[in-house]
Amino acid sequence: MKRVSVVVLSCVVAFASFLTACNKDDNNPPPAAMTLYDSLGGTTLVTDPVDASVKIEQGRLGIRSVVDSTIFVIAADPELNPYFSVLLAEVTAGDLSGFQELSKNLTDFFCVATGAKDYTYTGLSMIEAHDPAKNPRMAAKAADDDFDQFIVDLVAGATKNGLPDYLIARVGAIVETLRTQVVQM
Repeated sequence: MKRVSVVVLSCVVAFASFLTACNKDDNNPPPAAMTLYDSLGGTTLVTDPVDASVKIEQGRLGIRSVVDSTIFVIAADPELNPYFSVLLAEVTAGDLSGFQELSKNLTDFFCVATGAKDYTYTGLSMIEAHDPAKNPRMAAKAADDDFDQFIVDLVAGATKNGLPDYLIARVGAIVETLRTQVVQM
């Protein structure tokens, strides 16, 4: 399994490098001066599909959509869902508060990481969030194989939302910078 995960990760990294180097016209990459947040829709206000009476920045909506889809992909992934046993037990019991908090924290984190100016991340550090001794909602420490599988699930969540390949590659590059903080085994 470890060999397969390394091969998958290598393919994702190679693909990301290829997309960045080629700057494919059919994917319509944005000008280099744009932040990733701008590329995801930026500060343009749109109606929130969760609550039609609320306006939300299109960049934030896009990130939240990918985050939520990825959480659902992970929930169905037998390799990763054991790490989220507390969350899954809550959701199964009809309590969505943990899901909503995780979604908000991850959305805030990715908004800030992609260049949004109107949000701050106030959650745990990545090291604390992934350390069961500091975060009782985390069932175990993650290994490299787990992080590789998370990337696979993130790509699946982004793809479900129609994110173009060049943006998936940029998000993947951000996520990869977190490996040493998340992997603690």
